[in-house]
Amino acid sequence: MSKRIKNMVLDDLRKRIGSTRDFLVVDASAMAGPAANGLRVKLLKQNIRMLGVKNTLAVKILEDMGLGAVAPYLSGPSTLVYGSSDVVALSKEVTKSAKDHDKLKIKGGIVEGRGLDTAGVDALSKSPSREELLSKIAGMILAPGANLAALVGAPGASLAGLVKSVSEKEESASPAAS
Repeated sequence: MSKRIKNMVLDDLRKRIGSTRDFLVVDASAMAGPAANGLRVKLLKQNIRMLGVKNTLAVKILEDMGLGAVAPYLSGPSTLVYGSSDVVALSKEVTKSAKDHDKLKIKGGIVEGRGLDTAGVDALSKSPSREELLSKIAGMILAPGANLAALVGAPGASLAGLVKSVSEKEESASPAAS
């Protein structure tokens, strides 16, 4: 490949990758064509992209972006997988797809500038998603207010219960007096 064509390919790859900082590397070379295309379409519906790229070009681009930690996983047939709302959702979807397709192998990845091996990607897929973490944080923030409201309302509720029981006792005692 001439230097001019190589630079054009590198520019195109940089545009495709954009500002993405989290990638997974998979080996989809053993998958049959229709299965691989079906997987691409399924992932694309979730805004996850699969990019088959020559390893040396991928290493060059990723090192230029400061993501050289992924280089050890770019040997042999490799496909970059990136996108989704967050990296946990990406890892969950890729791990699920790897379980569905025996011939799809997860090689590793890079998350927040750190390289992840296959076990790291699997562990990441089991952690809570961004939405789950946000809901837990919101619950923690709102819990003290809910507790305070319950404590403030508790004396009034117990007083109302006492008044009701006294009135019921009086009502039950007054028909007996008649």
